[in-house]
This record gives sequence, C-alpha cells and structure tokens, in this order.
Amino acid sequence: MSRKSIVFSLVNLLMILAFAPAQNDPRIEIYNLRNHIHPTFARIVVDIGKLREYYYSQLASPDRIYVDIYQAKLNPILHGKTEILDNAYLRTIRIAQKNQTTVRVVADINSDQIARYHVWHLFDPFRVVIDIYPKEPPPKKASIESPKPAEPAKEGYSMVRQLGLGIGRVVIDPGHGGKDPGCIGKNGLQEKTVVLAVCKELKDILSRYNGLEVVLTRESDIFLPVEDRPVIANQKRADLYISVHANAFPNSKRSGVQTFFLNFSSDPSVTAIAAQENATSTKNISEMKEIITKITRNSKIIESKELAAKIQKNLTRTLSSEYKYVKDLGVKGGPFWVLIGGEMPSVLVEISHLSNSREAERLKSPKYRRRVAQGIFKGIKEYVESLGKG
Repeated sequence: MSRKSIVFSLVNLLMILAFAPAQNDPRIEIYNLRNHIHPTFARIVVDIGKLREYYYSQLASPDRIYVDIYQAKLNPILHGKTEILDNAYLRTIRIAQKNQTTVRVVADINSDQIARYHVWHLFDPFRVVIDIYPKEPPPKKASIESPKPAEPAKEGYSMVRQLGLGIGRVVIDPGHGGKDPGCIGKNGLQEKTVVLAVCKELKDILSRYNGLEVVLTRESDIFLPVEDRPVIANQKRADLYISVHANAFPNSKRSGVQTFFLNFSSDPSVTAIAAQENATSTKNISEMKEIITKITRNSKIIESKELAAKIQKNLTRTLSSEYKYVKDLGVKGGPFWVLIGGEMPSVLVEISHLSNSREAERLKSPKYRRRVAQGIFKGIKEYVESLGKG
C-alpha cells in the first residue's frame, strides 16, 4: 500500500471515530432509597430499575451490613443521603458512590440486638431489599409490682405528681405561618417553613411512643393568631403543649438553642425575644390586667419548668453529639402569647438562630431538622417517664 493510501485510510478512520455516536453509559442510575420500620423488622429498599449484579456482607467495628451494586451510579439527589433512625438495632442508613461503577448501601447496626438479616431482590422494576430482624426481648416475668410513683420535680411534688397524672395527648405548635413568615435567614429560609418541617418530624416520632396522641395546631402554611394557639391546645384537652420556633438576634454571632416557660422576666434578651414573638398579637393595652392575671394564675409553672429543662438538656445533647458549636442558652421564663392561657404544662422551644449564618445553613438540612425533632422527643420522653408513666 502506498504512503498516500495509508494517509488517506488514517484520515477516513479518524473521521469515522469523530462522527461515530458515543457509547451509552452502561451504568444504571439508582434513583431512590427508602425504608420502613415494621413492628417486627426493618426493611430497606434500593430502587434500581434494571437487573444488576450485587454483593452483600456484614462487617464489625463499626457494626454494619453493606450491599455493593455493580455497574451503577447515584442520582445526584442521593449523594450523601443518610437516614438517622431512633431504634435499638438499626442506627443509620447510608448510600454513596463507592467507586466509578459501584454504589454501596450501608446499614449501621447494633449486632448484639440483631437476630438475622436477609438480602434479596424483586423484579418489575428491579430492586434490592434488605430485611433486618431484631432479637425478641426476653419474656417478662409475671409479677405483681406496685406502680412506679412519680419522681419529684426540681421544686418538689406538684399537684400533677401528687395526683399521679399522666400524658395521653400532646399538642405541637409550629410557630408563625401564612402571612406571618417569622424570622427570615440570610439564605432566604423562612421560620414558618423550618418549624413546620420539624414539627411534622416530631409528630411522626411521638406518635410511635407509648400510645400518645399527637395533634399539630397547623398542618400547612396557614396563619393562626398567636393568642389562639394555646386555645387550640385547651380545646383538644392536651396534656402537654410545645410551641416550636427559630430564633433571630441583632448580633448575628449569637447562636444556640433555648427553651422558655410562661412567666414574667426582666432579662433584656428574653424581653426582646418576647416582643418579637408577640408582634402579631391583636390584643390592646386595655386588656393588660386580664393578661397579667392569666400569667399569675398559671398553675403549671413547676411542670412547665420541668418539661422545659428536660427538652433543653436533650435537644442540646442530641445536636452536640453530631454538630460542633452547639450552644446551650438555658431555660428561662417569659411572657409569650403562644403560652398564655394554656391549661397544661407548656413550653416554647427556640431550636436555633436563623440570624446566624452557620445555624441558618444547618436549618436548611432535613438531617439537622430531624435531629432537632429527636432531641425534643427525648426531652418529652424523659418528662413522661418522670411522672411514673413512661
């Protein structure tokens, strides 16, 4: 073959390669990871769509079960997805791109609490299923035991504790809503949106605990006057009432979580927050005497302080276990309209500061909001148990 022919052939080959259609990516895109906690086992499902080879195993230190799915890639919405669970045998579920062609799903477990697990698949569409079965608790010995009495509150035995009263219904109040956005962070995040998301998470967790009935004052983006919210709790005959808010402060460096109960206060930081949270009130100065009477007649101060202290402690501890720079701003009394008139232990929880850039970014995260809900739940749980009813 002549040199001219060789050059011509090479040119043709290059043109063919240049204009040939690119080969399709052989990897399948994994688009969903879901889970459900059944009464007797946990199920994790990886939606894949097309048949793919996979491998699974169990590892220790830390305890985990993993599944590697080959010739697969993650949909961008799943990058870094972590589901935090609140049970004894399954702690978290994670998914990540292990390497260019392999996606790994990890279930972080407590192996001491697990009887067995089973990894299998289903077709149409193709999906991999991980079932994890906890050990059955040892049968309780039949015994005749005296009911557990209530523990004393910090200030002694209130009438609630003397009478052996318990908790059956909880009303949760997502602050603001509708035409009242509440605080707005520099990232544009609105308080009304954040607290509704947290309260829905909290309702979901609380509803699975000890047969509690849980009611939200609002389930969507609607406006409710601040003075009507404790009225709703009274109408629902709530045993506990928790109003959830996000804080804001002129000094953007201020951060942390804080919990309030109904009382008077001369603390400048408290009065500033009260003025902010009460800004949408429709009441007039002529009604001040009646309002002050309602506050002074509040017979639930001891229990409200006790509930506030347990929520504050557990919320701070839960967030600090995973995030740095979580400041405990403590428990204080204040004259908040969302608490005035409540006929049950009532608290207002300021879950973080939208005016602080670091906390505002955290509040955007579903993971952070879930941790907030878990912290509040743990505080409520500890309070219920202190009544001897847990």
